[in-house]
Amino acid sequence: MTSTKIGRHRPFRLGLTGSIGMGKSTTAGLFRELGVSVHDADAAVHDIYAHEGVEPVEAAFPGVTVDGHVDRARLGARVLHDAEAMKRLEAIVHPLVRRREQAFLEKARLDEAALAVLDIPLLYETGAEARVDAVAVVSAPHSVQRARVLARPGMTEEKFQAILAKQIPDSEKRRRADYLIDTGSGIEAARAAVAELVRQLTATQE
Repeated sequence: MTSTKIGRHRPFRLGLTGSIGMGKSTTAGLFRELGVSVHDADAAVHDIYAHEGVEPVEAAFPGVTVDGHVDRARLGARVLHDAEAMKRLEAIVHPLVRRREQAFLEKARLDEAALAVLDIPLLYETGAEARVDAVAVVSAPHSVQRARVLARPGMTEEKFQAILAKQIPDSEKRRRADYLIDTGSGIEAARAAVAELVRQLTATQE
């Protein structure tokens, strides 16, 4: 990707989000195919639970670490149905994720990138839209979403509905989005949509 004057100042920050089963992770990969740097908030949390998050999480929730790592199943059992416990966990983890996000954006700036993508599953739910220049929502028809999710190992209709209940409805995300990426028509259509979006966002900075 060619560098630009604005890119040298800082990259355009595109937030990428979407409900479960909409194809967000696949879409993030399509950005990477085009050489766009993507920060994966979920992956950051996984890594934090193996490094700098181990000590503070164990201190707050004794017994949730195994072999020097936070055991997500044990932690989930402690916080899933306890709103106060979830708030305590978020107070520990969110600043650590933000620190990694800021390091990612600084590297993108030093690399003179014109565009950087922040892949944040709960972007609207956590108010993260305030940290980006625009938001792209990945979406698909509900029938496609449901089929994808229920095909996952161990997934049930009850679990699917419980997850949806914790997420802002797809219709609301679509309404608030600056850009929409439809994954319901197959990978090639999504790839073309991502390529066009990258072209648009980088062209505005030339």
